Amino acid sequence: MTKPKIQIIVLFQNLGEERAYYARSPAPPLSGILLAGLTPDCVDVEVLHEMVRPIDYDTDADCIALSFMDFCAPHAYEVAARFRAHGKVVIAGGKYPSTFPDLVAPHVDCVVVGESETVWPGVVRDLVEGSLRPRYEAPLAPSLVGMPAPRYDLVEPCFSVPIVTEATRGCPFSCTYCQLTIRDAPFRTRPIDDVIRDLSSTDGLSLPRRKMAMLYDNNFGGDMAYAKDLLQEIARLDLWGVGYQFSFNCLRDDEFLDLLSDAHAAMAFIGMESLNQSSLRSVRKGHNRVEQYRSQFAKLRERGILIFTGFMLALDEDTPEYYRSVPKRLEEVDPSAVLISLSIPIPGTPFHAEVESEGRIVDDDLSHYEGDHLVFEPRSVGRDQVFDAFEEINRRFYSWASILRRWIRFQITYLARGGRFGQSIGVRFLRSALLAAIYYKLSSFQRHHAREKVLGRPSRLESGGNRASGANPTQSRLFRRS
Repeated sequence: MTKPKIQIIVLFQNLGEERAYYARSPAPPLSGILLAGLTPDCVDVEVLHEMVRPIDYDTDADCIALSFMDFCAPHAYEVAARFRAHGKVVIAGGKYPSTFPDLVAPHVDCVVVGESETVWPGVVRDLVEGSLRPRYEAPLAPSLVGMPAPRYDLVEPCFSVPIVTEATRGCPFSCTYCQLTIRDAPFRTRPIDDVIRDLSSTDGLSLPRRKMAMLYDNNFGGDMAYAKDLLQEIARLDLWGVGYQFSFNCLRDDEFLDLLSDAHAAMAFIGMESLNQSSLRSVRKGHNRVEQYRSQFAKLRERGILIFTGFMLALDEDTPEYYRSVPKRLEEVDPSAVLISLSIPIPGTPFHAEVESEGRIVDDDLSHYEGDHLVFEPRSVGRDQVFDAFEEINRRFYSWASILRRWIRFQITYLARGGRFGQSIGVRFLRSALLAAIYYKLSSFQRHHAREKVLGRPSRLESGGNRASGANPTQSRLFRRS
């Protein structure tokens, strides 16, 4: 007999298929291929990342498993309705369904709440046996022991770095805007052997695609002793380059940085968020020290590690004077690439509660809560000033001339100083060629996003929102609790 088929779709679009944007991300999300790895073999499974290709509503899959975050919820409801009209069973999971399951439940056949490792195999077996329940709830912060490897074989070929995994979950910090504050789970680590197995599960992948990897931790350095032990094991692998995500306080530990370099680190994603210390304090991100950014970034460049950092506008302590200073100050601290966004009061976070209690929400269309729209009134700057800064910083930082200047500075620093860390000049030149490819990928991805998704769509930066534009009232209530 033919097995039933489940198609796992990781949603990405938030403004409808007629305005679809497909990203040039080098690596896929983890959620879909991890869920596929958890799926028992009583069904066939495939994965579709809407980040890079459109949904096929004529799929022969019997069941559709949708994974989505808050800003994709309106789109998810439309997708679910179309599939259910075709007779498909639709299951929802991910960040938003786990936070607001009662709002999602009317639109799907089943909601999976929480981390899926302990419940997903049972969901699939119940589906096959015809006894699927409307809701499954995982315990808060289940053990991470024994998780299977993600299904890298199901990653679309357009992703040049299919090897993505995680070593930890959670974060020891509680930044007010962070989605991790909604369900306060403790920081946890996976067995080191399991992480190494994931990074080595490369059968069937071409040579370049099995030599690069990304660890999608919220904070890889949340337990520094564990991180250092794991880095020593990753250093033994025959990898060309690995990306890591961690917080700024980790950069104060030179031993960690040396181990990071030994463990093939090619890129570090770090949440810089602001060059204004008052703004950082206002969102409880005081572990960032603006005066240390320049020297900390220099430590990474010397070791041949590209710096990819998040940066937020419209924080409550931002001022017009600060915005005028940002382009020059970014040049001074010199990150390799910056993900620039407008701050998002994600429903359920302390930041959202504060802004809503002060009556400053001006747009409650949930599809706008992705960092490209300004959905609330900032405290110390006008909306036009935020938009102007958003546009100016993106345009200046991602001009080709600026991209080239940053690369030249990076090369000069690394080739001149990398020998301090035991790297021969030959190794440094070979590594520079690899880093050039990664740098181009990062820069072109962010430039494309800024130019095509943000700056190329003026309507997305217009003032107002649902209350001003009369958008669908169903959408405007999406994040309100029943």
